[in-house]
Amino acid sequence: MNASADTGQAIGCGADGASVRVGLVGRGIQGSRSPAMHEAAGAAAGLDYAYSLLDADMPEASGDLAAVLARAEAEGFSGLNITYPFKVDVMALLDDLSDNARMVGAVNTVVFRNGHRKGHNTDLWGFAENFRRNMAGAARGEVLLVGAGGAGAALAHALIECGTGKLWITDADHDKADALADRIRSLHGSGRASAVPAAADVAATIDGLVNATPVGMAKLPGMPVPATVLRPDMWVADIVYFPLETELLRTAREKGCRTLSGAGMAVFQAVRAFELFTGMAPGLERMEEAFASFDKPSPDGR
Repeated sequence: MNASADTGQAIGCGADGASVRVGLVGRGIQGSRSPAMHEAAGAAAGLDYAYSLLDADMPEASGDLAAVLARAEAEGFSGLNITYPFKVDVMALLDDLSDNARMVGAVNTVVFRNGHRKGHNTDLWGFAENFRRNMAGAARGEVLLVGAGGAGAALAHALIECGTGKLWITDADHDKADALADRIRSLHGSGRASAVPAAADVAATIDGLVNATPVGMAKLPGMPVPATVLRPDMWVADIVYFPLETELLRTAREKGCRTLSGAGMAVFQAVRAFELFTGMAPGLERMEEAFASFDKPSPDGR
């Protein structure tokens, strides 16, 4: 079985009108499109489906991750999506991990069932599926991954799975980059990954660059690498989707680079999370439409 599938025992909620309550835990998540995607898929499936934002940055929120999980479980949530900065910390609060989550060392989806908490990682499959569908023919001899946190760990495995020959990893925390490179080498081969102090050190040889940091988000504007790293003959991907075209992608596009936004990964990881929460396959088109609706003008033209 393809490791990126991250299938696991899901909650059976297939009956029409069944109630499903889930949510997203993270910081600065008010712009998330996950509620719209999940609720659109839930409605199409005949479910009473509610998706809440549990934003640790909001004044009324508890900053205690353990307390957030305990409350959600006690209130009958089917599960939670987990995002920055909790994808690694949440692992200590779970009873079990899927093969993908264990391999990656990060969790972005938690399923509650019968007092049991199981962590999954749907980021890996989400990025890989987006890359396979939208970057056909892209050179993958050498790729630079910027960011070695929870998302970066998932993308490192996804990039190797998508055929990357040599993965360079850089992070502001050099120890994190070293640790992730060690893990990739131990699982995929001694020459498949190396940590590098700065993007500029490999700028002349890489075929592509992937941003797996939050830099570029509306609340954290800027670029994760200097513009001088970008060359017209390389491709650039970003996992940030709010805004959809980050400063990194805009600069890359203006330089002539092929680009890949975070939209596809956001949709595909949600597809897999919905399956885990409900035991049902969602309508991909419904999720894509809900995601894209954020970019359409409102009726008053704004």
